Amino acid sequence: MKKIKSGIYGLNPLLDGGMNENSTTVVIGASGAGKTTFATQFVRRGLEAGQEGIFVSLDENKDEIIREAIEMGWREILDYLDNEKLVFIDASGKEFSSFIKKELPSFVADWGGSNARISIDPLTPVMWSVQDQYERRDLIGFLLKQARKVGTVLCTLEEHGSSGDLSGPETIIPMYLADCVVHLRYRPVDGAVGRTLKIVKCRSSKHSDLAHPYRIIKGLGLIVERGNYKKVETKKIPDKLREDFKKIVGNKIPPHVMARLSRALKELTDDDFEGIKASEIIEDIIEEYEKK
Repeated sequence: MKKIKSGIYGLNPLLDGGMNENSTTVVIGASGAGKTTFATQFVRRGLEAGQEGIFVSLDENKDEIIREAIEMGWREILDYLDNEKLVFIDASGKEFSSFIKKELPSFVADWGGSNARISIDPLTPVMWSVQDQYERRDLIGFLLKQARKVGTVLCTLEEHGSSGDLSGPETIIPMYLADCVVHLRYRPVDGAVGRTLKIVKCRSSKHSDLAHPYRIIKGLGLIVERGNYKKVETKKIPDKLREDFKKIVGNKIPPHVMARLSRALKELTDDDFEGIKASEIIEDIIEEYEKK
């Protein structure tokens, strides 16, 4: 899986090197957590690397987002707009179901395969526009699938209700459909404001499972503290272990199963077997296929 830099200082090491290319990330947080700033930094980093950027606004209008970006110290946004490297799609106030099903495919037909970065901010109005959960899932799924045809996607999602509770109907569907979920927790602590970032999931990546403090600084945006997290490098399973596996199992399992397991062992690391006895796994495999 190819990794791309997120644009969020301190986040890449927590994501096993960055975001997965052509994936979908959902950033969840309450008002004031920095979701739009996160989405802007993501697009900006792509522009710096020569990618095109697309910012789809489903709430604030284009002028408001540009003003906020400039206030955060990103004055170059005007140059990217003038050079048509950054495209704004203002969908605020539109009928979202119609926009996604009718206007979006036409846009994707023009931009498909461009390897751009797409920020959709926020996804919440789309969730609110559909009451039926099955229809909501289909609509969000279609939106994300179409957007991935253009490049790597980042969506923001507003957090409502109790702080830290991600089990509501407004969050469950996007979390399920996304490849990566980042939770920006923003709450008062002893008269001050506490901000922590937690990676809820990230497919095909060994990510941090800790809650990391973060700050928002003008000119720099979100900065995440690594804290005690340290990526542990894992080693591929040695050839001797694979050979020992073949000797023990022998002809006790079908040849095509042996071939499949041999391929699987080439991709596994010692970390995959942490806390598990290899001898027990071998016994279970033999038991599964051994004829009584």
